[in-house]
Amino acid sequence: MRRDKKDEEEGRASLYTGLEKSTVLQEARVFNETPLKVRRCTEILTKMLVILGQGEQLGRTEATEAFFAMTKLFQNKDVHLRRLVYIVIKEMATVAEDVIIVTSSLTKDMTGKEDAFRAPSIRALCRITDAGMLQSIERFMKQAIVDRSPPVSSAALVSAYQMFRSSQDVVRRWSNEVQEAVNSDSVMVQYHALGLLHQIRRSDRLAVTKLVQKYSKSSLRSPLAYCYLIRVASRLIQESSSGQDAASFEFLESCLRNKSELVVYEAARAIVALEQTSAKELAPAVSVLQMFLSSPKAVLRFAAVRTLNQVAMKHPAAVTACNLDLEQLIADSNSVRALCSKYPRKQAVMMTFLSQMLREEGSYDYKRSIVEALLAVIEENPESKEAGLSHLCEFIEDCEHPVLAVKTLHLLGDEGPKTMRPSKYIRYIYNRVILEVPLVRAAAVAALAKFGALHAPLLDSVLVLLDRCKLDTDDEVRDRATFYHRVLSLRNEQLASKFVLQPMQLSVVGLEQALLRYTQQSADSLQQKFDLRSVPVHTPAARPKPDEQLPEAFSAKQPAKSLETQADRYAKQLASVPELSALGSLFKSSEPVRLTEEETEYSVTCVKHAFSDYLLLQFDLLNTLPDQRLEDVHVDCVPSEDWELVKVIPAPALPYNTPATCYSVFRPTEPSACSLSCTLRFVVKDCDPATGQPDSDEGYADEYVLEELDIGVCDFVQPVIKPNFSAAWEELAPDSELEDTFALTSMASIVDAVQNLVKVLGLAACDRSDKPDPGKSTHTLHLAGVFRGGHDVLARCRLAASGQGVTMNMTVRASDPELSRLFIGAFPAQPHHSAAGSADAESGEVLLLRRQLQELVAVVVRQLVRLYEAQPTLVADLSGEVRCHIAVPRAADAGGPGHFGQRCRVDIYTDC
Repeated sequence: MRRDKKDEEEGRASLYTGLEKSTVLQEARVFNETPLKVRRCTEILTKMLVILGQGEQLGRTEATEAFFAMTKLFQNKDVHLRRLVYIVIKEMATVAEDVIIVTSSLTKDMTGKEDAFRAPSIRALCRITDAGMLQSIERFMKQAIVDRSPPVSSAALVSAYQMFRSSQDVVRRWSNEVQEAVNSDSVMVQYHALGLLHQIRRSDRLAVTKLVQKYSKSSLRSPLAYCYLIRVASRLIQESSSGQDAASFEFLESCLRNKSELVVYEAARAIVALEQTSAKELAPAVSVLQMFLSSPKAVLRFAAVRTLNQVAMKHPAAVTACNLDLEQLIADSNSVRALCSKYPRKQAVMMTFLSQMLREEGSYDYKRSIVEALLAVIEENPESKEAGLSHLCEFIEDCEHPVLAVKTLHLLGDEGPKTMRPSKYIRYIYNRVILEVPLVRAAAVAALAKFGALHAPLLDSVLVLLDRCKLDTDDEVRDRATFYHRVLSLRNEQLASKFVLQPMQLSVVGLEQALLRYTQQSADSLQQKFDLRSVPVHTPAARPKPDEQLPEAFSAKQPAKSLETQADRYAKQLASVPELSALGSLFKSSEPVRLTEEETEYSVTCVKHAFSDYLLLQFDLLNTLPDQRLEDVHVDCVPSEDWELVKVIPAPALPYNTPATCYSVFRPTEPSACSLSCTLRFVVKDCDPATGQPDSDEGYADEYVLEELDIGVCDFVQPVIKPNFSAAWEELAPDSELEDTFALTSMASIVDAVQNLVKVLGLAACDRSDKPDPGKSTHTLHLAGVFRGGHDVLARCRLAASGQGVTMNMTVRASDPELSRLFIGAFPAQPHHSAAGSADAESGEVLLLRRQLQELVAVVVRQLVRLYEAQPTLVADLSGEVRCHIAVPRAADAGGPGHFGQRCRVDIYTDC
């Protein structure tokens, strides 16, 4: 049985799937062959264990024949084979006849010199030995209990613990050896010996009390032994007539100061579980649990919360001091979802667990967290899609929260048609049309339409169901049913893709503002149709990572979510500046980019706003010097040849610790990526730190060098997810297609290449192609977005891992052919095949040389700054010249310190 390469990469196949009992028993005849094939016998023994573990029942004759054939394997000394033999003997001990025949072989291994055979042979021998034969191996068991090898001693102790049920008198005679084993240096041996010693003395309460007193005063090495002793002491306290035992309780309190977190928690949990405890006695345990609430380990935080919950049920006042720590845990990460992401192969177990939790009673927030965890598992593990959808279908059959039902129906509409049997989900969806509220019915109609658009064999059935939905009592449901029925009845794939599968991703607030501006126009302007391309595109927020997932609503005081996005807030802010009214509608706003260090005199961050024809740079300023007031503050940007500076709007004043904003407007003559050299220029006026008023009306001009600002293609693109990428690809004209191959030598893996492509191009990954399988050597990435002006851009990137990085074949289609050329040249990689030829290589060498010269100048600048407390301004020309102006303070007198009242200038010129 061999595994295909595809199965090995995906990790789904198993050597032992589809085993049959009769076949395995036939293969067991190999045990009688000479010479013995060790590897073949090992595989057959493993198969026998698999079928036994799966619940297969062997007949007594079958088991006996296989057992006797297996006894011949004792002739071989292979370690792996012998240990498998021991395991199979234990499994067949209760089924096969005359298993006692291997007693001599097991006894020989038990007393031999091979430690790898001794421990498992002890376990197997004790499994097949009855009470009548136990005395014959008693001497060997006593020797094994005090053996120097921890595995041998631990195996003997565990076997004795199991045999105590049937042969108590014999095992009690081993007390001296067991007490000696308690003093072992091995953590596991000490734990097993203490458990067996307590089992021997369990019927004598006085003996158990002495046991606790003896070992509570001695220092046990094993945390597990301490936990066992804590449970014994707790049981003694509960069984006492008064419900109190001072010595045992003192031992529990002492364990709260143990260095092992396991022992500390076990002691705290034992104290909390005692019935007759006062608030004073609970205080040390509650204090320890409170410290666990701030532990970096999630399991300790969970255990502490669970135990404090038990305390609060009986002693609410005792946990009052923990309220602040408990409130902070409200924003703790979703541990269950993190486990699903960390162990993807355990998705079946986790999904069964989550589905059982969905059937239980709970609040909306509780059910929402479970549903989101299921959605995360489905998204990250394609193998779990059908099982997860089935669990969600059962959930919406009895879901009392319409919002969760709508979210589930939306997922069914997107993923259901792509499964092996899409038709099985139709019943669950149409049941919602019949039984639910209008909000859910409308979502069910949209889900049905997606099934008809994506799966042609179901189209006729979906049209019949949509026709019935036209009779609904709700207007929204009827309108959706009528619209979708009309679109699907035309049987046009492009129309279905455009109006059913690819909804308009527009900003609701932006649409409202655009419609308001349109209605406020003059009568002549209203003759023109409203252009949806003037409305900003709304990009759905990315699903947070498991360790970033925070609960949204755990308090009744939490305000309702607003439809206004960050882009909408920027649009309102820019609309309040009259000088910017001619720029048009805002298309996209970037994340703030810091142009200064955090702890400098002036703080400057930049937000890049893209319009249809302009690029607006918004500089947010902050002055951290209390003795200075800055006026006429603006940022001087040195653009490239493809960028035209249109307007600069300075900030009139920048007092201490008062934010201000200045703007720079650019018009790109040709879309291209570039880096802008930025310098903060202003007029400085010295002022009183207490009042903030300038000392005089006169000031002096000054400047402050900023970090370079990178402008990329991603600043002009809104990522848009295309649910049906193939249909969207076919809609764009093939004439706009451009293709090129790149060698991404700086990328260590396909995962890194995918992340960098999404970041640099600014497009959205479709069809979940942003999650490549780490085990595969090839991957196809689908990207989609809208360029400013409303132009669609699609990219298909085929990636292949190689010894020198990643090779990428990139194909771009766009509604404007010029954009295809722009995106092909956007990714910073050296292509295998380029039309520019040697000219591109030469320009790359020039850029590399210029960067090296800039770094050399920077070293000189740092030395001058360190010596003279200078303020440098670094300027890089495209012509190849690198200039640096350094303002060096002049000394106030011949021997006095320098100040910034007067300056001289040092110029450094370096030409390529």
